[in-house]
Amino acid sequence: MPITSFSELPDDARLWVFAASDRISGERTSELLDAVDEYLAGWKAHGEPLTCAREWRDDRFLVIAVDQSTAGASGCSIDALFRILQQLQGRVGTSLVGGGRVFFRNRAGEIEATSRAVFADRAVAGDVDADTVVFDTTVTSAKDYRRDFARRAGETWHRDLLAPARV
Repeated sequence: MPITSFSELPDDARLWVFAASDRISGERTSELLDAVDEYLAGWKAHGEPLTCAREWRDDRFLVIAVDQSTAGASGCSIDALFRILQQLQGRVGTSLVGGGRVFFRNRAGEIEATSRAVFADRAVAGDVDADTVVFDTTVTSAKDYRRDFARRAGETWHRDLLAPARV
């Protein structure tokens, strides 16, 4: 099944966000996306081709989604995707698979990645607040991604990491 346009996926498409610890650009982006596209073009679950799409955003976020109305991704097919991305990490020079990081846009407009504890410390220091744009890498549907991926910290679960006086 050929890869479809991300905009063509239904709102209930299952979605994964892979966030790069460091910005990826230039040849590294091409290498990453070429390998991902090659994998997705042949991605199957239990022998059935998957209708899928990917989006690359802000030199940081690889978003992959599957339209499950035709065939759903299985545990094995998802594990295989994660293995491919783990292999690519070394080639592109950054971590793509792993949780626990907070991604946000700093006052200079650049995207940063940090631990939850450091984000909370930066809130106490006044570096981030309820108006800081954060990226919710835990969204799991195309609808939630389109609607809620980038929002003010005060409107998301990130508010729990902010100093109480700043919310």
